[in-house]
This record gives sequence, structure tokens and C-alpha cells, in this order.
Amino acid sequence: MAERSHAEPPDLIQVEHLTKHFPVRGGILQRTVAQVQAVDDVSFTIKQGETLGMVGESGCGKTTIGRTMLRLTEPTSGKMIFDGKDVFSLNDREMKDLRRNMQIIFQDPYASLDPRVPIGDSVMEGLKIHNIGSAKEQYDATVTILKRVGLEEYHARRFPHEFSGGQRQRIGIARALALRPQFIVCDEPVSALDVSIQSQVLNLLRDLQQEFNLTYLFIAHNLSVVEHISDRVAVMYLGKMVELSGREDLYRHPLHPYTRALFSAIPIPGARGKRDRIILKGDVPSPLNPPAGCRFHPRCPLATDICKEKEPPFLETESKHWAACWNVNPA
Repeated sequence: MAERSHAEPPDLIQVEHLTKHFPVRGGILQRTVAQVQAVDDVSFTIKQGETLGMVGESGCGKTTIGRTMLRLTEPTSGKMIFDGKDVFSLNDREMKDLRRNMQIIFQDPYASLDPRVPIGDSVMEGLKIHNIGSAKEQYDATVTILKRVGLEEYHARRFPHEFSGGQRQRIGIARALALRPQFIVCDEPVSALDVSIQSQVLNLLRDLQQEFNLTYLFIAHNLSVVEHISDRVAVMYLGKMVELSGREDLYRHPLHPYTRALFSAIPIPGARGKRDRIILKGDVPSPLNPPAGCRFHPRCPLATDICKEKEPPFLETESKHWAACWNVNPA
């Protein structure tokens, strides 16, 4: 893996106390009867040119965080500071201008493309919306970016069903890059691909990041994929961030019991004998009614009375290593 610069780049993104609750409506009048606490008081930063990986079980709030940061979903509360601007306070016109600098690569490359439109038009759509260049300049820019992701000019005239899954994901990457953004949310960009194709797409994302100085929020289930591409890794559980650290530190020395359980499931190629697995009991509680105290305590093998009563603070336990656990940060 190529060495990264040790110079400390500035923060491009600051997420402060981000909260997103979805109302549950019922009855004849469709009143709000409950709230799904998808994301609850999450804070973190992402530096310019950095990749922040985000992992956790399904339903933990990873995708909601990414979509809310881009205001594809409106937040319940909190702040998202992008390059000095509070994204959540911008009006529609200001938001349209800012969207040139923030894009997303969706998990399902086929569902995110219009099956009735040639892929060249899909890639070019952002350029047209923002009135960037003449028609010829827009077409030339589209061909250039398609070639950069490994496709050819004639592919611009083809439709989504004529491509393989890996090619469709390359189209999704090209569409995200067409406006030359600073920040891209990669929402499970390789989870729907074969393993052999995953490595190609991951290497492409790394190359593009270096070429265009991109900043990524990389959301994934696959812990090995996150380890390969990320600079830092955040671990989510039931709408809360439970641990955040540099990649090497986190994988070598996880602090939170949930992180340890996740990492114990990572297979070790060529390893002999059995690995010490940590098997969590029970199911993930419902975000409709999360448990009091630490949300992980019903499944935690180390839970004590304080875990059931008080929510642990998210503190910097070690240098640049944050965790929310009473066993790590005693009261």
C-alpha cells in the first residue's frame, strides 16, 4: 500500500450532534405514534483527502448518516459543516450550488440508473443541470470521465441493461465524478459485486482519490474492504457511534466490546487452527425503543449495572482513539 503524507490536512467536514428520527404514523388521522431513532447524536470530522470508513450491522444508521449529510434526507437536528458552510442551513439555491462539490455512489448501480436513458446522458445530466460548458464540452467531458473509469466512448450510447455489474458501478463512479466534487459518499459501492471485481473498483477509487484529491465517506459491511481503503474507521451500533480511530490502531487494538466481536469474525487467510470468536447473544434491539444506558448492553458480555443505567460518553480514551464504553472509560 502506498505511503500517505504525514502532513495534517484541514478538516473538510465537521458533523456535530447529527440526529435523524423517522416518524411512525398510525390510526385514522395518521398521527405520529413513535419515532425510529435511526441516528442519534453522532459527531465526527473528515479531513481533506481522507477516507473515513463506516461499519456496523444492517440498520445501524450508516446509510442514513451518508444521505443526511448530503441532505437527500433532511436531518432532525445537528450540523453538517462542509468547507466552512453549514449545509443544513442553506436554502434551495445555495444547496444546488453546493451539490456540485458533494456526490454519492449508490449501493445498487442498476437501480440508480434510468433504464430508458443511455448512460452517457446519465453521466452528463449533472453538467446540464449546472449549465457547465457547451453541449460539445459536456459531451467531451463525459467521454473523458468514462475513459478514466475504464469505459469507452461507444459505451455512452448504450443502456444500463447492456452492462455487467462491475461496469455499471464504474458508470456510477463516473457520474459522481463528472462535476469534479470534493466529497463523495460511497454507500456500499462494492457489496453487490463479485470479489474479483471488488478489488478493481476499490483500486479505481483509490487512484481517483489521489488524482482528484477526493474525500470519501466509505460505508460498508465488509471489514476487510474497509481496512483496505480507509484512513480512519468509525463503528456504528444502533444509531450511535461506539468507536473511532485510525485504521491500523483500530484493527490492531479495538477497545469497544462490539468492535472486538465484529473483528473476531474476520477470516485470516492461511491461518491454521480456529480463531477466538466472540459470539454475541440475542438480536439487535429495535431503534423504535432502544434500551436505556448503553445501547449495546443487552448483548455485551462485559455489561455491568452502570451500563444498564447510564449512557457512556464518547471520549478520546487513547491518542486519536475514541470509544463509548464504561469498561474503557470508567465513571
